[in-house]
Amino acid sequence: MPSGFSTDAIHAGYEPDSLYGPINTPIYASTTFAQDDLAVTRNGYEYTRVGNPTITALEKTVASLEGAEYAVAFSSGMAAVDAALRVLLKPGDHIVIGNDAYGGTYRLIQQVFTHWGVSNTVVDMTDVDAVAAAIGDNTKVIWVETPTNPLLAIADIQAIARIKGEATLVVDNTFASPYLQKPLGLGADVVVHSTTKYIGGHSDVVGGVVCARGAELEEELRFFFGWVGAIPSPFDTYLTARGLKTLAVRLERHCDNAEAVARFLEGKDHVARVYYPGLSTHPGHEVAKAQMRRFGAMVSVAFDTEDQAKTFCRSTKLFCLAESLGGVESLIEHPATMTHLAVEGSALAVPRELVRISVGIEDEADLLADLAQALEKL
Repeated sequence: MPSGFSTDAIHAGYEPDSLYGPINTPIYASTTFAQDDLAVTRNGYEYTRVGNPTITALEKTVASLEGAEYAVAFSSGMAAVDAALRVLLKPGDHIVIGNDAYGGTYRLIQQVFTHWGVSNTVVDMTDVDAVAAAIGDNTKVIWVETPTNPLLAIADIQAIARIKGEATLVVDNTFASPYLQKPLGLGADVVVHSTTKYIGGHSDVVGGVVCARGAELEEELRFFFGWVGAIPSPFDTYLTARGLKTLAVRLERHCDNAEAVARFLEGKDHVARVYYPGLSTHPGHEVAKAQMRRFGAMVSVAFDTEDQAKTFCRSTKLFCLAESLGGVESLIEHPATMTHLAVEGSALAVPRELVRISVGIEDEADLLADLAQALEKL
């Protein structure tokens, strides 16, 4: 029978077994599994590097939430990105990537895949004509983030899907999560997540996942999963699955708070611009409204000067100065000197007066009071 998002987040991918009936997925902390005969596995498991019941349960849940045929879990978001790129690209191929993509993804493409013979073109993904112009005969992948990190630009997934030709459209859905956005239903071919962020949701476990349709791609990803061994541990996947159960309720509170933070910062002294898709002034507002359930929990703000941006980051008390995002606690950072330092001087360099805020689920009044006192220090 049909079920809703929160029901699937809790129940899809796992049913209590008939032996003891554990409500939660057991942590199968075993490197190897007994076989019923020579090369005859019991329920398909032989060695954790190529498969483990705890990992499988998480994969099935994420696949259900994304509307995918399957998901393959990896040890980190970057391991998932690398696996997706390795199975989709070969020497001589070309990839189109956004000019506001995650710095770690661009660094991997530029510093590893370029030496492997893969060329890339950086474009503004909000400009569909520019994306179309960048696609050549050897373009095999179009890599999209929406919302982007850290400028929160919005790419029209459906529009890009219509012009992608034979290229594979990959969407990094980390900032939105499957609760807020379902790229496969909008025409994407592959979805990638850093499950470290909203899916895990508690800043206590690192992981990644690739979701898609099509048996051939799944087989290649599974081979990569086992051959290279960038697998998550059963403990990590258990923690991720535990966090995933509350994704919907967490995101609702995250989004409520982010909207309040964006409205609060807009128009304040020394604030040059607030980047948040939920604001009607955001150039991607209408596209985001059409393809997202809500507008997310990330807010970026540009100050008049770099010094003001740095002072603001140093002055918050409840917003912790730290990298990463998507946890229940609010974080703040200066991308140019922290998460995006690696792309300094490149086409993906970020404004030095920019601050990125991951809005948590604390009480709204406390968050706004902290931002107010930090603004007073400027």
